[in-house]
Amino acid sequence: MSLQIRKASLEDIPVINRLAEEIWWPTYRDFISEDQIHFMLKEMYSAEALEKQLEEGVTFLMALRADIPVGFAGFSQTDEAEQIFKLHKLYVLPSEQGKGTGKALVDEVSRLAKADGGKMLELNVNRGNKAQHFYKKIGFDIHQTLDIPYHHFVLNDYVMRKNL
Repeated sequence: MSLQIRKASLEDIPVINRLAEEIWWPTYRDFISEDQIHFMLKEMYSAEALEKQLEEGVTFLMALRADIPVGFAGFSQTDEAEQIFKLHKLYVLPSEQGKGTGKALVDEVSRLAKADGGKMLELNVNRGNKAQHFYKKIGFDIHQTLDIPYHHFVLNDYVMRKNL
C-alpha cells in the first residue's frame, strides 16, 4: 500500500479535525491533563481554528495510504530574514507510526520549505513526548528548552531545529 502526500485544502478540514481527535489522546494522555487535551483540541483543531490557520498562511499536507487519511502536517515561514520555516504540526495515526509516514511528511515539508528559500526547519515538541527521539533520528537538534505560558497552561517544550 503506497503512501501519497498532497497539499490539503478547506475541504480537508473535517478530516484533519478527526485525525487530531484520534491522535492526540493516545499521544498526550500520559503526560498532560485531560483538560489540556480538550482545550488544545478546541483551540488548535476545531474547524474554525484550522480554517484560520489556512487563512494565515499555514500549509497543510495530508498523508494517505490506499486513499485513507493517516496523518497530516502543517508548516509556514516564521522568520523571513533568517529564512526559518516552522513545522507547526506533525501527526500520524498510532497504527501508522514506524512505517515511514512521519519521515515522509517531514521530507516533503523540508522540500517545499527549501524550494521557497528556507534554510532552517524548526519545531516545538513537548519534553514528555517520545516524538523528540524521532526528530533527533531524522536530523533535528535541541535548540532551546522553553516553558511557554499558553492560556491557563504551561507548555514544556523543546525547540528543535534542522538545516535544510
